[in-house]
Amino acid sequence: MSQPAVASVQPGSLYVVATPIGNLDDISARALRILRDVALIAAEDTRHSARLLQHFGIETPLAACHEHNERDQGGRFLARLQAGEDVALISDAGTPLISDPGYHLVRQARAAGFAVVPVPGACALIAALSAAGLPSDRFIFEGFLPAKAAGRRARLEQVREEPRTLIFYEAPHRILECLQDMREVFGGERPALLARELTKTFETLQGLPLAELCEWVAADSNQQRGECVVLVAGWQAPEGEEAVSAEALRVLDLLLAEMPLKRAAALAAEITGVRKNLLYQVALERKGESL
Repeated sequence: MSQPAVASVQPGSLYVVATPIGNLDDISARALRILRDVALIAAEDTRHSARLLQHFGIETPLAACHEHNERDQGGRFLARLQAGEDVALISDAGTPLISDPGYHLVRQARAAGFAVVPVPGACALIAALSAAGLPSDRFIFEGFLPAKAAGRRARLEQVREEPRTLIFYEAPHRILECLQDMREVFGGERPALLARELTKTFETLQGLPLAELCEWVAADSNQQRGECVVLVAGWQAPEGEEAVSAEALRVLDLLLAEMPLKRAAALAAEITGVRKNLLYQVALERKGESL
């Protein structure tokens, strides 16, 4: 006599849910529905998220999933998924994993074959970029810079000649010294924008060259409070003589004194590795100045 078939349990899904970064009206209807329907919500700070859920009348249980426990506690969430229950992952604000916990849980869930479903919404870096007036077709997100000055400057040096728009998060108590380091590394004329307290009552978006932005923040202690996003325009290659090293200019000048301009530019290019067309243009400019 054959045994009756046992129905297999369909595994649950892990929903990565973005929550507001300030203005509670920014949460989506889909996010609210999922937070109500899942069996469990993995939250960065259960006390913080409890206030959000209470505001919207959501009674789904919360469990902690933060940077100190997500490696070890991931198994408890995977067990719920395996049992056929859906789980939502949220951070304190914005999109999980973006300078927030959740990476290890998402990676574990995907490795175990569970569906991981993004539920998009607020993200501070994208909100700031959308209103910054800086090039947005290509950009890089560097997250939080090192807290100590030496490490921060070293990281900034690594991206000093990065042509894409640069985006950073920074803590309010370090925002002024961060901007000062950017001014020293990138130059005071580099365009930048401070986006502070986005979507909140005292939201500020101030765009100025770095030197002026430093002065503006230093003069107003209120601008050294709250959540900060800093955007810096990408590096632009200098043109004309500024694009040629001092050594290449020295070689070019020596050759110009001994031979025709075109030949001097070609030979200087062979010696220095600088593009011939650029050296030719510089030679024309220097010859014109000497007349």
